[in-house]
Amino acid sequence: MPSASAEHDKRFMEHALELARKGIGLASPNPTVGCVIVKDGVIVGEGFHQYDGRDHAEIVALKQAGEKARGATLYVTLEPCNHAGRTGPCSEAVLAAGVARVVGAMADPNPKNGAGGFERLRSAGVAVENGLLEAEAQRLNEGFSHWIAKRRPFVTLKSALTLDGQLSLPKPRKKKSREWITSEESRAEVHRMRHASDAVLTGIGTIIADDPLLTDRSGLERRRRLLRVVLDTRLRLSPKARIVKTADDDVLIFTAATLKSPKARKLQNAGVEVVHISRKRGGLDFDAVLKELGRRDILSAILEAGPGLNGTALASGAVNKLLLFYAPKIAGSLQVPFVKGGPFNSSRARVRSIRQIGPDVAMEVDL
Repeated sequence: MPSASAEHDKRFMEHALELARKGIGLASPNPTVGCVIVKDGVIVGEGFHQYDGRDHAEIVALKQAGEKARGATLYVTLEPCNHAGRTGPCSEAVLAAGVARVVGAMADPNPKNGAGGFERLRSAGVAVENGLLEAEAQRLNEGFSHWIAKRRPFVTLKSALTLDGQLSLPKPRKKKSREWITSEESRAEVHRMRHASDAVLTGIGTIIADDPLLTDRSGLERRRRLLRVVLDTRLRLSPKARIVKTADDDVLIFTAATLKSPKARKLQNAGVEVVHISRKRGGLDFDAVLKELGRRDILSAILEAGPGLNGTALASGAVNKLLLFYAPKIAGSLQVPFVKGGPFNSSRARVRSIRQIGPDVAMEVDL
């Protein structure tokens, strides 16, 4: 049975993780971080990081705690930084405040941290423990960690599927459009996913078939617009598409077509950025797309596409996670399969979770 002190540590770190989640949509391109300062079993300071607020979570909590931080325990979901960037090193601020003990969840994946915040604190005599609820902290910052290591976004392929693995249902007679596969509850979850992401990607086929907006309609606050990205090899995007009509410096088109055509100029005049990318195997170079998004500090992206682009992304090895929403419906005759192409290497695929959302089942798979 865990000791009382271990239970207290876990409880306070869980609270720090709750605080960190408040930074979702507000911290990128920085990591989401939460911090709690505890003295004599009482929280005397807490905070989370928001990019526009500049102060890191530790600084927010230390300012709140004031003199009460001296001799206290600091719980933080990410190793305190040990370098000067937009702000000074958090490790030095923790030392100056007289904190006696630091409990961390995960190490900082950023190599700029040099010798490391934990090592700096230990060398100054602070008691340091790391690894408490590490898996939860790693999951919270999987986009940041991936971007730091690869300089490209962490990609989640999201699809709504029937039980027989298809992306659409037969179109009912006398109706212009197909019905939704998944429930309102699942669609609300997708908007929460978009809120937690920097970009959403799709192919021109999906735009032509469904004319989606691809916006974040979660109602939650975010510091920068969700970047809406369309892969359109031959620049077939219509200026009348809803994604173009609602463009406000948040729509990016990748194409292999010339950027000097009347169509390209018309899209640009509508507020759409058009970027040239080379072809690869008949389509666009997906790796080059991700590199360009990474250059723009896009940490995470959701791929919401059809079978062709799904297949291209999976075959390239660029997909890090699948999130598949299965609805209790059967399409029957072949409509739109989940994926085309291949071959695919699925030997590393591991189911992370299966949960029910309304009448649907969501399966999360690490690749």
